[in-house]
Amino acid sequence: MSNWIRQFHRWVSIVFTVTVLANFAVMSQQPPPPWIVYSPLPPLFMLLFSGLYLFAVPYLAKRRAARRAE
Repeated sequence: MSNWIRQFHRWVSIVFTVTVLANFAVMSQQPPPPWIVYSPLPPLFMLLFSGLYLFAVPYLAKRRAARRAE
């Protein structure tokens, strides 16, 4: 499960980067429509939640190992 989330996090980071670059490209040309301005937000929230999970995994593993040792 953790490997799947790690891979998902990597691919979503690529999508996020592309949406931010597209956002800047459109903003330099003309006033952008709202859907382009807000397009980086869904990948950003997915990155937030998957990143928090990946951050917590080592701490949860330590806690589980400590419980097994007792």
